[in-house]
Order: sequence, then C-alpha cells, then structure tokens
Amino acid sequence: MTQIDYDSLRTLPMGDIRQHIRSGAYQGHTAGFAPGNLQANLAVLGEEHSKDFHEFCLANSQPCPLVGVSGRGDPMMRDLGDIDIRTDIPSYNIYRHAVLEGAVTDITNLWADDMVAFALGCSYTFEQALLDAGIRIKHIEHNETVPMFATNIALTPVGPFSGGMVVSMRPVPRDQVDLAVEVTAAYPHAHGAPVHIGDPAKIGVRDINQPDWGDPGRFADGDVPVFWACGVTPQNVLQKAAPPLCITHTPGRMLVTDLTDAQARQRGVAKAA
Repeated sequence: MTQIDYDSLRTLPMGDIRQHIRSGAYQGHTAGFAPGNLQANLAVLGEEHSKDFHEFCLANSQPCPLVGVSGRGDPMMRDLGDIDIRTDIPSYNIYRHAVLEGAVTDITNLWADDMVAFALGCSYTFEQALLDAGIRIKHIEHNETVPMFATNIALTPVGPFSGGMVVSMRPVPRDQVDLAVEVTAAYPHAHGAPVHIGDPAKIGVRDINQPDWGDPGRFADGDVPVFWACGVTPQNVLQKAAPPLCITHTPGRMLVTDLTDAQARQRGVAKAA
C-alpha cells in the first residue's frame, strides 16, 4: 500500500482524506485537516459499560462533549457523515482491562454486536478559528501532535468511571490569551474555553516539557501555557473502570467528520435530562 504524507493529505478534499485514512494509507495525526469541519475523539465500549459511560459524558460535558452515539452494534455513524467507525480513524488504541494492548488501523475484526461508539468533540475543531484570529498553532506548523497532560482536575464520577481530566495545551502569547479565550468559548461542542491558564503545577502538571501524550509544546518568550479540556479524558479514567475491552482513538488521530462547524454548533452538545 502506498503511504501518503501529512502535508500532501491536508490539502485534499474531505472525501479524499477519508479514503486515504480508510485504506490505511495514512496513520498520523489529523491537526489541520478539513478546516471548518468537526473533528471528534472516540470511545467504543460493550453494552455492560456503555450506559454508565454515556451518563459519565453527560455529567462531564466539557472534557467529554457528546457529538454522536452509534446504535448498539452499528458501526456506521451516519449523523456525522459517511463514516464507518471501524476504519475511518488513522489509528486506534486497544485496551483490555485498562492495559494498552497496542494500536491498529482497523477494528473490523474487533467489532461486536453489543458495541456502542461515542464521538466526543475535539479541540482540533477550533484551531482554524484561532488561526483566523492571528494566533499561531505551533504543532500544526511543525507537523506535531498537540501536547496533552493528565491533571488533578476532578471529574464527576458515574459508575466505574472517575478520575482526573486530561487537557491539551497550546502556548499563546500573553497579549493574545484573552482573544484565545473569547474565540474558543464559542465552541462548546469542542471543549469550549480553557479550563486553566498559567502555572501548570496548579492542575497537577509536574513538567510542562514532558506531556503524557503528544509532543512537547514550543514556547517563545512571552508565551503562556493555555489548557483546554481534552477528549483523551476517557483513556485516563479507563485505568479505574478497567472494562474487558475498550477501543479509543490514538491521541491526536481523530475522526474527521462531514459536519461543518456551523452544523455542529446548531446541533450542540448532548445534555443530561
């Protein structure tokens, strides 16, 4: 199979991007793909844990903004576009009893009739708006994965799901921080405004240069670390829940949907009853 590189793929139309991902020709991160389209994180669970996880997302909508839920045993997420959840993400992490077994590019052979897929909004969605506002996104400039950190920000527990929030971090010039807050607050379906600005130690991050996932951030003089809630949060809480099998996206490798930002805003985020 002929592989395609990031710089070539990001210039293509959405349909072509998906076909290259679906075929396994691209396995890298998706930052900067299909500007203006909703990107989403993924969690797939069996029926035994899917109801509690659904309620967990509703109770923690900033790190886990639900933008799509599949039918039981149905891998097609038609509300988000021409999407087969088994093939349309560049890389999937496979967890068994909370232990990372490995990463694969296709989960067709793992899909079962009791599985439910959850799509959670992703901060990649608002990055084009930050760029349009004149705020640099350095991990896109350098073809890297945004840095992500486990924190001590407590989540609302539901059933076996509990623990701390995961955040993504972008260095922002001090005089643009207020602008970054204003721009991203308009994206509740993609985590919304930052959850923390400044001192990493206050949210339990020991070393800003050693992310738990992704690549280290690139700081210039005058930059401030700005932290947004992150849809990798489920991968963190899995350590306590330990379901027999859970499938997630590999951090930074998102589901790129057919929904435009305007359509995603109109639909909003699923709310608790």
